[in-house]
Amino acid sequence: MHHGRLGDLTVAIPRIEATAVIDGTLAEAPWRRAAVLTGFSQYMPVDGVPATDSTEVLVWYAPEGIYFGVRAFEPHGVVNATLADRDKIETDDYVQILLDTYNDRRRAFVFGVNPLGVQADGIRSEGSMGAAGGRSASGRFENVDMNPDFVYESAGRVTDVGYEIEMFIPFKSIRYQASEPQDWAVNVIRKIQHSGYEDSWVPARRANASFLAQSGTLEGLQGIERGRLLDINPFATGRLDGARGSDGWTYDATPEIGVNGRWGITPNLTLDGTVNPDFSQVEADVGVITVNERFAVFIPEKRPFFLEGIEQFDTPNQLIYMRRIQEPLGGAKLSGKVGSLNVGFLSTLDATQHSVSGDDNPFYNLLRIRSDLGENSTAGIGYTDKIDGDDYNRVASADARLVFAKLYFIEAQLAGAFTRTDGESRFGPLWEVTADRTGRHWGFHYTLRGIDPDFESQSGFVPRTGIVEPTFINRLTAYGKPGALLENVNTFIWLSGVWDYDEFFDLSAPLETTVRPSMSFTLRGNWRPSLTPSWRTVAFEPEFYADYHVETSSGGVIDTVPFVVPGRLNDIIALSVGLQTPEFRRFAASVSVEFGKDVAFFEPAPANAVKLNTTLTWRPTDQIRAELRHQYARLNRERDGTRYSTANIPRLKLEYQLSRPIFVRLVGQYTSQERDALRDPRTDDAILLRDPATGELRRADAQTTNDLRIDLLFSFRPTPGTVLFLGYGTSLTESDAFSFDDLERVSDGFFLKASYLFRM
Repeated sequence: MHHGRLGDLTVAIPRIEATAVIDGTLAEAPWRRAAVLTGFSQYMPVDGVPATDSTEVLVWYAPEGIYFGVRAFEPHGVVNATLADRDKIETDDYVQILLDTYNDRRRAFVFGVNPLGVQADGIRSEGSMGAAGGRSASGRFENVDMNPDFVYESAGRVTDVGYEIEMFIPFKSIRYQASEPQDWAVNVIRKIQHSGYEDSWVPARRANASFLAQSGTLEGLQGIERGRLLDINPFATGRLDGARGSDGWTYDATPEIGVNGRWGITPNLTLDGTVNPDFSQVEADVGVITVNERFAVFIPEKRPFFLEGIEQFDTPNQLIYMRRIQEPLGGAKLSGKVGSLNVGFLSTLDATQHSVSGDDNPFYNLLRIRSDLGENSTAGIGYTDKIDGDDYNRVASADARLVFAKLYFIEAQLAGAFTRTDGESRFGPLWEVTADRTGRHWGFHYTLRGIDPDFESQSGFVPRTGIVEPTFINRLTAYGKPGALLENVNTFIWLSGVWDYDEFFDLSAPLETTVRPSMSFTLRGNWRPSLTPSWRTVAFEPEFYADYHVETSSGGVIDTVPFVVPGRLNDIIALSVGLQTPEFRRFAASVSVEFGKDVAFFEPAPANAVKLNTTLTWRPTDQIRAELRHQYARLNRERDGTRYSTANIPRLKLEYQLSRPIFVRLVGQYTSQERDALRDPRTDDAILLRDPATGELRRADAQTTNDLRIDLLFSFRPTPGTVLFLGYGTSLTESDAFSFDDLERVSDGFFLKASYLFRM
């Protein structure tokens, strides 16, 4: 046995010429010869103490793949286990296998399984937010991009003393070193929902800048027979979209066929190609709700062709964002690792309707190269090139992340954007430097970022430019004794500012400042209350209000005068209080309430605000899940108490999992939003907005939205790449909120997708 707490972290993994049936029983002969990992430690909420629940992990490998078996003992509470859709097991008990096949302690494949064998997989990276942007928060699947899916087998069963899991990961499903013999870094994480504890086989400490650097080792793998890797994934999609017109309903059908291909050139280098790829959006549960939002909202990458090897395109400041490529006619991608170099290159040709002229095909080239330095440090370069007729946008960048003394890292990035539009060229830089300390009781994260007004990243996601933004975050953590009511408390003190880029070095006043101390508590049983006061100041940017005018009346004469941008708003004070319950077997809930002052940016004026966010999850059986989310926000003008805006958005998601590969999902979201007619905060006269196309001035009248969206999806997905989706969605509207008396259907659509993965 290899006991984690005793430091026995190097495992001579046995090679066995055999196979095992993946049924969750661990009864066959090869399991009796497997290496055994035991002696787990608690990692969250308190590290460095023995795990309260015992776990044994068995591991061995055959020529075609690697096997893991788990015996999770549970004497202290019930096992949370549901028949869920893929990647939807975060409310269950689960085990994660972290497999770093390059042994560089920087990235790892994550293979998660719940007690019924349901899978949740992805990539865990150090020091990056992920090119797909799919990381979960709150410690659940921490730092894992859950969007990539891998082909592997798993099964599980609940026993009288806990649960057992059996897994087989084919070598064809992963990339690894082109050498022999080789060592792989490994760790195993177990989540126990009734207590909220997260255990780790490696006695990992939170006082470390890298979690993966603390991994154990599987040593001496040899005789791996990956064989020829060639995946062919043909697919067909069809949409029938309807809309109401003056002559009644009309429907537009758009059938498509295409194919994705994947060729493993070597065990560590993969070439992907696609023709007429499928970029339809079927994830009805990806709900993005925004209220009073000034800037673009990030949408995670979900499209299959882009997800293969997407971790190789990670870059600070999200300078590669593949959703900018909207409807390519075809594309090719090379990704992998050669020696110490991580390589990613993507080239695609987009459809003409997404060009500025409507006649050209935008051409994208994305390149990312990152080199390992020392034990945990890295240095990299990036280059993106979008050509749209005679216009182009080219961004070159260099970055480095230096880890030292185990607790600290320094990260820096320098980028330049070269853009030509309508024959005019411009250049803008982006720069950032970050210092971080990850201590057990005290840590900090200090960042200084500057983005020139002329910096533009048409292949990335940079929602705000023309600013300099320093951020200082200090963390203090205290831990309770084992068994205490208070298990830990985290206090974050957040100080940040936003300066105009051209005025920062003149020591002028900032556009925005924020002071936000917050406290989050973890109580015994995984109850998590939080308390966050905030203080802000805001200065309004004149460029944002360049098209604003004011309608005045004097002596019966109506006139138009320029809009005067108000001065700085100080003392914007608010308080947020939240509570999250444990993940009970059948129920979980969270609620947060914020009240105080806010800013009505589109008027612009100070406002008194009340915001409420609630989530309620109910699992009446192991196959049925219901989730109700409700977001409410009301802003009243501070000067007279009148209503400026109201948003009331409930969202209900119902899922019935017939079996592991089959589920039916119904999602309904009602969006009720009202905004009063905009008024000059100085005079209360009507605000006029200039139409950029015609130059005409029009009143910014009141706006009302009462829309109901319903989506129904049938999904059959036995393995990644082999799917059948049948969907229907409809949008309805009415004049009075939540009356349901005069709901009128305004659009609907049917969707079909079928694909099959041929693995050769």
